[in-house]
Amino acid sequence: MWRNYLTVGLRSLLKSRTYAAINILGLATGMAACLIILLFVRNELTFDAWMPQADRTFQFQTYYTDPHGGRENNLQMAPYVAQAALRKDFPQIAAAVHLLSAGPVVLRNGVATEVDDMKFVDGPVFDVLDLPLVKGDPRTALAKPGDMVLTDSEAKRRFGSEDPMGQTLTLISRGISTDYRVNGVLKDLPKASHLKLTMLARYDPPSYWAQTPDFLSQYGWQSGWIYARLKPGADVKAINAQLPQWEKRNIPDQFFGGRRFNQGDDMNFALVNVRDVHLGRAQNGSMTPGNDRGSIITFAIVALLILGMACVNFVNLATARASQRAREVALRKVLGANRRQLVLQFIGESILVSAVAMLVALALTELLLPLVSRFLDADLSLHYFGSGGLILPIIGLVLLVGVAGGAYPAFYLSRFQPARVLKANKSAADAEGSGRLRSALVVAQFAVSIGLIICTAVVYAQTLYARNSDPGYKREGLIQISGISRRQLDPVLDTMVREIEKVDGVTSVGRTNIGISTTNNTNSGILVPGREEPISMGIYQVDTKFFDTMGIKLLAGRSFDINRPIDDITRPFPEVPEAERAFAARGANTVVNELAVKRLGFASPQDAIGKQVRGGLVRDEFGGSVPITIIGVVQDSRFRSIRDPMDPIFFLFDRDNHNEMLIRYHGNPATMLARIESVWKRLAPEVPFTARFSDDIVREVYHAEEARAQAFAAFALLAVIVGCLGLFGLSAFTAQRRTKEIGIRKVLGASTGKIVQLLVWQFTRPVLIANLIAWPIAWWLMRDWLNGFDARIALTPLPFLLAGGLALLIAILTIGAHSFRVARTNPIHALRYE
Repeated sequence: MWRNYLTVGLRSLLKSRTYAAINILGLATGMAACLIILLFVRNELTFDAWMPQADRTFQFQTYYTDPHGGRENNLQMAPYVAQAALRKDFPQIAAAVHLLSAGPVVLRNGVATEVDDMKFVDGPVFDVLDLPLVKGDPRTALAKPGDMVLTDSEAKRRFGSEDPMGQTLTLISRGISTDYRVNGVLKDLPKASHLKLTMLARYDPPSYWAQTPDFLSQYGWQSGWIYARLKPGADVKAINAQLPQWEKRNIPDQFFGGRRFNQGDDMNFALVNVRDVHLGRAQNGSMTPGNDRGSIITFAIVALLILGMACVNFVNLATARASQRAREVALRKVLGANRRQLVLQFIGESILVSAVAMLVALALTELLLPLVSRFLDADLSLHYFGSGGLILPIIGLVLLVGVAGGAYPAFYLSRFQPARVLKANKSAADAEGSGRLRSALVVAQFAVSIGLIICTAVVYAQTLYARNSDPGYKREGLIQISGISRRQLDPVLDTMVREIEKVDGVTSVGRTNIGISTTNNTNSGILVPGREEPISMGIYQVDTKFFDTMGIKLLAGRSFDINRPIDDITRPFPEVPEAERAFAARGANTVVNELAVKRLGFASPQDAIGKQVRGGLVRDEFGGSVPITIIGVVQDSRFRSIRDPMDPIFFLFDRDNHNEMLIRYHGNPATMLARIESVWKRLAPEVPFTARFSDDIVREVYHAEEARAQAFAAFALLAVIVGCLGLFGLSAFTAQRRTKEIGIRKVLGASTGKIVQLLVWQFTRPVLIANLIAWPIAWWLMRDWLNGFDARIALTPLPFLLAGGLALLIAILTIGAHSFRVARTNPIHALRYE
């Protein structure tokens, strides 16, 4: 029996090759998309699951909420001082370690190089993070300060074919030169990890932070990552529930301007399992870009929708061509077949089509997966057997699609009555039913397609807006050099600035500790006369040429003047008590941005000029609250991503405390970069040259948004293709079924154009209805997505009209060509059709 069913099924497919090709290609497209998304979703959901004892390993995170602006800043980082307090108060913690990001200069054989993703650790990290070692003993590899571990790829980069074990590298960081001995080699970490490191070095925090001891004792210094391993059986929920009381016990009160405040008032903490970090609440201060479950669920739903559209094609085409198999069903029933046997036969044929489509889908997946992996920067691989094998999901998907796509047609076909079919000779007559289900399914298909086109248009428009909107400074012709705060640059930095200014094509050079897409955040409370609570403001140091170099417009007042001592807040470093007290007594001048003017409550930029506020620019023992006079107001500038809220900023003139150098130039970019680099290498050959064009920095910031836009575009294209395949097949069978009607109409005088219009209108009506369904759903989804940006495009009717018009045009082109060919058929042939 099954052999007979298989033979009949294959003959049916070969007899209707167009029908078979449309079904198989549509199903294969949906299945391939489903498999690729399944691999991507599994990759995202299993971050750090490879780590041994991951269930007991946690990251300590900080959640900060600005009480004035309502802005959330959820950090994967935590203050260094919290580690000791955690271990003291929670005996459930077996071990803890602090990782500090650093970008030291690495010296070997007199050659200076830079290192990416290097981390200092303050303890035996392998007691907490079970990282795979290729060489060395995890118990001794980082046992004491001066020990170092490299990843396998970094060891090959540094030492080539030499054995790195026992070798020495000199690291220069914060002006301190220290020799480190290589005691181990790490296996390169998988891409499916929130950790990113190439080098681990055990350091001595008290000596490293001797000049800035606040780092070791203040809860406001949220830098670096704390990891903890819990003892077996420990309940992390119980620990997290006790953290509010832990804050009160450990974070001391402070006083500012005679008022009490506590650094923990606006902070909350939590221990988060390492497997949940990648998709967790905290995404700021991360080592690698994170994701959110909403995005993953969205992609999974879209893939399932495309697969569902392919199943809809199957149902539509199967029911539309039901009349062609009506006589077969009738004869089988006459010969004794019951309905159950017919249902099994047709579902079996559906599973056969699904199986063939899966073979095509697997071939497509194998071809596309390397491209998708590179695009997503992920290790996606398709394995059929063993751990992580997909053979069972593949078989399940074949059965699911086969049954889902074939169930309705099977019950629909098996209900035909032999007497009616044979009496009316319905081998080529119209199928039973009104076709309302087919119309509803076509509406659903095009609603999905239109919705995806709208989402793609909005995402692309927002991405272009983010990259090209006015950031408040002149982005073109700007170079940013990071790392100018290195101590070895101190003796030559002023000379270097003067020499770069002399380079032909350079128009201005400025320095600052806030640059384009820098990650540092420096905030302080500002007291305004008449207000009880301090207002949080960004505090950043610049030199006198910063605003001109960046092209930031002055709206009111004046800029900093190097000849006015009151403008200059430069003090000795490390702190000299006498200098700090003198500065607190005399005060400082500041230039603020427009948003700061609004937050401070002034009516206009001009109204803010000359007003005095107070800010905590020195420690309490030296005076704490410093009088600050506003001398100028500049336009708002967006230094970070358009997703991040713009900061209200106080700019202060400091001659020394800078991290970034900005260079304004004109001329050929490559030539200018080479000229500047030659000056750098002449004056500081031992310090790596790290310069980037501002356009490249911004492009990198929005890379994830562009990737999302491209992914939506790919899905929209797939949805349109699948929808058009179904529409083409359905129109072909409908036109074939109406052949005699078309012949009669032509004999009675209908023109080819009128017949084409009749056929096209039958299939464009569902597309018009699909717009009415897709528009409100897409508007609701895109409104919520755009609300995640601090600045965003307006959600105008344009993308909705364009998507609807494009879908309608595609439908007309898909149907029109076929309808035109049918309408031109000689009516004599049409009337002989039966």
